[in-house]
Amino acid sequence: MSVEDSTETHNQDLGTDPGKVMGTVGYMAPEQVRGQDADHRTDIFAVGVVLYEMLAGKRAFTGQSAVETMNAILKEEPPDLAAINGKIAPGLVRVVSHCLEKNPQQRFQSASDLAFALEALSGISGSTSALSATAAVEQTREPKPLAWILATVALVLALLALLPSTIAHLRQAPAEARVMKFSVLPPEKASLGSFAVSPDGRWLAFTAATGGKDQLWVRALDELNSRALPGTEGASYPFWSPDSRSIAFFANVKLKKIEVTGGPVQTVCDVRGGRSGGTWNRGGMILFATAALGLHQASARGGSAELIMASLTTQEFYSSPFFLPDGYHFLQYMRTLSKEARGIYVASLDGTVKQRLLGIDSNAVYAPSLSGDTQLGYLLFDREGALLAQPFDSRQMKLTGEPLSIAEQVGRDTGYWNEVRGNFSVSDNGLLVYDSSVNRRSKQLILVDRQGKLIRSLGAVGGYTPPCLSPDEKRVVIDRFNDQTAFYDLWLYDVRGGGASQFTFDASFNDFPVWSPDGRRIIWRSNRDVQHDFYWKAASGTGQDELLLKSSDTNSRIPTGCSVDGRFLIYYEIDPKTKRDIWVLPLSGDRKPFKFLKTEASEAAGQPSPDGRWMAYTSNESSLFEVYVRSFPSRGSQRLVSTNGGIGPYWRRDGKELFYYTPDGKLMAVEVKSGAGGGRQEASFEAGLPRALFEFRSSTAQPNRPYAVTADGQRFLLSTIVDESGGAPLTVVVNWQAGLKR
Repeated sequence: MSVEDSTETHNQDLGTDPGKVMGTVGYMAPEQVRGQDADHRTDIFAVGVVLYEMLAGKRAFTGQSAVETMNAILKEEPPDLAAINGKIAPGLVRVVSHCLEKNPQQRFQSASDLAFALEALSGISGSTSALSATAAVEQTREPKPLAWILATVALVLALLALLPSTIAHLRQAPAEARVMKFSVLPPEKASLGSFAVSPDGRWLAFTAATGGKDQLWVRALDELNSRALPGTEGASYPFWSPDSRSIAFFANVKLKKIEVTGGPVQTVCDVRGGRSGGTWNRGGMILFATAALGLHQASARGGSAELIMASLTTQEFYSSPFFLPDGYHFLQYMRTLSKEARGIYVASLDGTVKQRLLGIDSNAVYAPSLSGDTQLGYLLFDREGALLAQPFDSRQMKLTGEPLSIAEQVGRDTGYWNEVRGNFSVSDNGLLVYDSSVNRRSKQLILVDRQGKLIRSLGAVGGYTPPCLSPDEKRVVIDRFNDQTAFYDLWLYDVRGGGASQFTFDASFNDFPVWSPDGRRIIWRSNRDVQHDFYWKAASGTGQDELLLKSSDTNSRIPTGCSVDGRFLIYYEIDPKTKRDIWVLPLSGDRKPFKFLKTEASEAAGQPSPDGRWMAYTSNESSLFEVYVRSFPSRGSQRLVSTNGGIGPYWRRDGKELFYYTPDGKLMAVEVKSGAGGGRQEASFEAGLPRALFEFRSSTAQPNRPYAVTADGQRFLLSTIVDESGGAPLTVVVNWQAGLKR
């Protein structure tokens, strides 16, 4: 079914065509909305709706579209009758409420039960006619409460006498529940990222890149068009508030939120390390995972995040948390070196519960059963490329049946810390969205000219940390996921399009490589001893890894460049109090690090100039990351280089040009001039106006550099994301549980 067809269907009362949820929307019972079997209790609900409308003068459940009306039937209570009309007897209000119970088992169980309740309420016998009762009311201009009861009860009893023929046209229940499917296309000329459907099934939030700019978008599923939310540049991994009014997302090393209708973006908290999914409970708590650090919780109102479950070893990492209905227990994916321990776990916020449910390499989400009992439902997960659902009891925290097939193929998104995520999302009311495109977000390393024109591709080689070009420009070293260990190793690639060779081999994260200026050694970061230490080894791959800097704490340290004379290694440190700070490690002597820049702002990605007199870096002291330059190592006054945001500065070999990457995906070039100072006079530095060279979509974790530049500034190695899906649509499934293949 096309999007146009599905929208037309949503905006009219649903009929009896195959594949549609059946019934006149305003009079449907919750079980009909869910596509379940209907019985006489469904008729009771319809009578309650009619009775309510007679007494209140308006429908019990309304919305601007059929989708909104169905959501109201599932989740909302109608306005209080007593508040609408004080003349309605309390007993009659209770009868109507009893008819309109969401759970069929809590309604009147037969027409006889309802008739008895009405007769007891009014004293009318079964032989009382609707006509005589109505006439009695019409004789009074302002009827008394008893007259209201007599008229209404008589009419309802007459209606009950005609069941099921009178109500049949209201519910038109099908012999079996049906599934409806339609497609949602990404915005024109946009590359789709991660997505999440709202709990009420009305909205789809997703990230998409137009040019090089990733941004958060929303789409009402009963409309045709999507709209971008301003202020959400760099967004990733969106997830919803339980009331479907707000969307949380990660951007620029922060967790943020925005209302679905738009408005100002609010910062929830800072996020240390790479993000890997989040979840939001009804108590206003957000739980999210950060790279190798563990699971954090934060109030949705804002404040600092608290680590509640730390990674214990370099072989244990958490990602993709998902709250269960009680808002206290949650699902999480734990990746370990041991395949016997790897998989989906259920855990609790106090850490007292931690049990393995599934041995899979995927995230899992919980969807309540459409039976009405929110504690019974399904776990949805990706197993070897297929989307499955397995019955799950969230009270007893255990699986209760075998996996059932939903779709034969679902795409995957693998983040830097290998937070494998199946590309699917589910609402609380039976709506499923999934992406069957396997190559939606292919990470590639490509060589381009100064206009961004492709020279050659080095293949789909991954890489989430900056590509590092050798001084002779023949090789590039990058990080790459190791299928055997489930961690990352460094690999050397021939820039001319030749082969590749593995450089590191231990079971840990090996990343952020830096060449020594003479090209003889490679320096990198590894967490093989839990904390992040620096190592170096001959670029030929011979010899042993040599420890260069041993960390004395758990702060994350990231190398970014060497001074041209080979004396210093520049790195930044992520400190809980001062965020990112730039440090310098002497490569000879006692190798005692000293700080270069440490403020309340976040400074990173330091790059010394070729002449050794300047340090280019990025800082968010103005709330937006910008590129600055200071004298080195004297730390003189800073000069602003970028405009409207910038990260990842990189010098041309002669020092006359400085490059950087913008939040909207542009590679910028700035001509610079510098002169020597004298005496107390500080050296001069002038930066020209930045100009855009081309756009590309980065796969590198910000605020790090997603590119490398040749000495002459004419060719660029880009770590980029390429959408190979050809703009393939997402699949939306209404009433997906009815289509489970056993």
